[in-house]
Amino acid sequence: MSEAITIADIYKLFERTEAQFAEFQKEAERRNVEAERRSAEADRRSAEAEQRNAEADRRNAEADRRSAEADRRRAEADRTMEELKKQVRATTEAVNNLTTRWGRFVEEMVEPAVVQLFQERGIDVTQTMSRLKSKRPGAAMEIDILAVNGSELVAVECKSRLSKDDVDDFLDRLQRFKLAFPQFRDFQVYGAVAGIEIDQGIDSYAYRRGLFVIKQSGETVKIINDAQFRPLGFA
Repeated sequence: MSEAITIADIYKLFERTEAQFAEFQKEAERRNVEAERRSAEADRRSAEAEQRNAEADRRNAEADRRSAEADRRRAEADRTMEELKKQVRATTEAVNNLTTRWGRFVEEMVEPAVVQLFQERGIDVTQTMSRLKSKRPGAAMEIDILAVNGSELVAVECKSRLSKDDVDDFLDRLQRFKLAFPQFRDFQVYGAVAGIEIDQGIDSYAYRRGLFVIKQSGETVKIINDAQFRPLGFA
């Protein structure tokens, strides 16, 4: 026979059930607290992620702005450089034109006088040629003025401003003159330099190198080499 259930047994069962329910509630509350903590952590991380994304967006926007600004500055620099190049080309062309005009002016002053000037120096030239050009390989050159007779000639380099480089370049061309102009291979060749303005000491330098030096004198020109000067002949 089964034992009879007493009031005490019912109280004990109730107490156990109540204890289990309390434990269940306690666990549920713990889990709710943990869930809320995790939710808060997730919200915090989400907020941090959004903040990082916002910062990334800001940085990207700043990078785009800087890139656009750099592109604008490069475009502005390119435009400025192109304008500068145009100005340089225009200035160079203007200077070259001016230099050419001055060079022609010097030639126009010198050429009418050279025959008499060199005849007075014992070189019996009788006619002149201007802007004589040669395109022979290794000897391409242009001579501003050539004063000639049957056996002698004087090649004249004309500059608005005569420098040492001009003298040295002309001397180099004179060394190759007969290669450039073989029709004068049997001529005695002399050289002369002429300038409206001559750099300091260059007249003496050209003199020492065996060249006649022609300077402006009033409305005409003159040879400034003294009577002791002996011109260098170029073979």
